Amino acid sequence: MEKKRIVFLYTEIATYFLACIEKLAQQPNIEITVIRWPVNQEAPFDFSFSPHIKFYNRKDFETDQKLIDFVKELQPSVVYSSGWIDKGYLKVCKYYKNRIPVIVGFDNQWTGSLKQQVAKLVSPFKILNHFSHCWVPGVLQEEYAKKLGFKKEQILTGFYSCDFDFFHNQYLSNKLEKEKAFPKRFIYVGRYYEFKGIKNLWSAFTELQKEFPNEWELWCLGNGDIEPVSHPQIKHFGFVQPSDLNSYIKSTGVFVLPSFFEPWGVVVHEYASAGFPIICSDKVGARTAFVENNYNGYIYKSDSITELKDAMKRIILADNAALNVMGERSVEKAKNITPEKWVQQLMKLIK
Repeated sequence: MEKKRIVFLYTEIATYFLACIEKLAQQPNIEITVIRWPVNQEAPFDFSFSPHIKFYNRKDFETDQKLIDFVKELQPSVVYSSGWIDKGYLKVCKYYKNRIPVIVGFDNQWTGSLKQQVAKLVSPFKILNHFSHCWVPGVLQEEYAKKLGFKKEQILTGFYSCDFDFFHNQYLSNKLEKEKAFPKRFIYVGRYYEFKGIKNLWSAFTELQKEFPNEWELWCLGNGDIEPVSHPQIKHFGFVQPSDLNSYIKSTGVFVLPSFFEPWGVVVHEYASAGFPIICSDKVGARTAFVENNYNGYIYKSDSITELKDAMKRIILADNAALNVMGERSVEKAKNITPEKWVQQLMKLIK
């Protein structure tokens, strides 16, 4: 059987992408090459790479021609590019456009901004002439893809999948314990930046504790340029490697993502897979796949501390059984996107 070689021209890799290509590497007669940008120092993930996948640093190709020549030698069956920002990546894609499937990935939601209107106008000359397909996370990005001129049959969805097995195993391991005593702790996982809405989260939680004193805590995992707030019931743990999350997942009960801007947010998928009720703002793209208001969590208006506070209060007032049911519903939603389904999408395109 002929080998199929897949080349990923990637920006900053993440553990969820690795989970998907690890599954892909298990397919027979598949060879995977990833060219990637350096690790973002704001999120210093400690990656372990599979021996079945070859990784190269983008900066090792001093010229675009060297990059093109390198990919040509690989004789790929499919090329994937993260967006259209890297000019060298674009040149590779243009070379292969009418020879093999060439996929572009992006997570931008359609907002109708001036920049997006311009992208829509220039797409035939800057985007569609480089790519045969696009692969996006969900419905909000699919809308943008259509505006850019991609036809329905050229659009794949579900590009961002969490490491479902890891997080779902946490759910299975902790299920009985959480049924007996649901952990009275909210958890936030993300960077400490203004656009993440973390200051609103802290304000909502502290105001709620004054107005309605209770034993719930808020655990925050991450770092950034915002100074951590000091409060007896808010705990800060800094950046935590994904492989070290087990104890935090076991000890907490409800996930909160208060972003003002979040094109997708794989972390929502992660905590849905782990069986958490979810509170998130209406700016979080992943809500469309994993959160249903009043069903497995609450969606609130991103700039409203009052609405966030109300959502948290509803959680605090809910009993153990109700919270566990919400968590089970999250798991069911999380199963709609998995690394296995990610692989199936790509293999269909190859075949």
